[in-house]
Amino acid sequence: MTTSISNAYEDTNIHLNNIIPLDFGSLLQLPESHVWTDDDDSGNDRRTCLARQPHAVAASPPVIDLRAPDAVGLVGDACRRWGMFQVTNHEVLHDLVEDVEEQARRLFELPNDQKLKALRAPNGVTWYGVPRFSPFFPRLMWHEGFTIVGSAMEHAKLLWPHHYEEFCDAMDKYQKKMNSLSYNILLVMLKALGVDEEDREKHSSSFLYQSDSVLQLNSYPSCPNPSQTIGLAPHTDSLLLTILHQNDTNGLQIMQEGVGWVPIRPIPGALVVNIGDFMHILSNATFNNMYHRVVPNETSHRFTMAYFYGPPADSVLAPLPKLPGPPRFRAVTVKEYIGLKNKHLEKALSFIQI
Repeated sequence: MTTSISNAYEDTNIHLNNIIPLDFGSLLQLPESHVWTDDDDSGNDRRTCLARQPHAVAASPPVIDLRAPDAVGLVGDACRRWGMFQVTNHEVLHDLVEDVEEQARRLFELPNDQKLKALRAPNGVTWYGVPRFSPFFPRLMWHEGFTIVGSAMEHAKLLWPHHYEEFCDAMDKYQKKMNSLSYNILLVMLKALGVDEEDREKHSSSFLYQSDSVLQLNSYPSCPNPSQTIGLAPHTDSLLLTILHQNDTNGLQIMQEGVGWVPIRPIPGALVVNIGDFMHILSNATFNNMYHRVVPNETSHRFTMAYFYGPPADSVLAPLPKLPGPPRFRAVTVKEYIGLKNKHLEKALSFIQI
């Protein structure tokens, strides 16, 4: 029996002050708890939080047609250079995406006391709350989220005791579709790394078919003073890859070395794919795990859905064989690495480097 990824967080308790979101609907001004300064970047210049204006750049991560004959090469180039790209022709129906976004809006528009009925536990990863890595920063983020691992039934019954089926159906259908898409994109990434069909089949039995994934619903309310706060502080994702639907509202940015913060503009019908730490490890650091953040705005309420695709917590990760160069990371279980990241955030990789 495999261990659920949600169990990997059981050893890390977070104080309730770092779990409970603001009652955004009752605020007329930015509270001190959410005012960020230049000193709130933890001394790491490359992810300075309050570098507000992205640098003017001609280039940005590519938009890739997954049916294009050169899709494998394009994905490989994007993973090496950017660690992020957008995809079209992904076969996720527009109506399904709209339905899930509508259900997310329905959830976040509930009264605050109703949402708190589904508050995340101090040692948990699922249900309602602020980003789990918020204790690493001295200020709180302008964000509320709802995290689902597996079925949404238990979560939804707390919010809508008698009208939860519509929410559950939408989330379950979306997770199944995202799981299939994630698997297909992962196969493309493995091809781009030069992993042959025999090796792909060998690895598929260990961490592809046994995926253990997370669906994260995000809400970034309009902010009275967006220039002084952060929607989501700079970080990398942990799992293999993330597929993000961002509606028509700007906010997502990535850190490009030597350039600065680069905005990822929403493209109708496209989904954003970004590389997580686990893929960075499997690729022996060939594929970049990209720092990214979200900045709020004054006029629009931004809703997104992020699907995190990864293996079960007891899976063992190590650089794939036959890749060029000596291994740069030692073998590590998913649970061990998540434990390291819970304690050290962006420095976690340094603990498994060879």
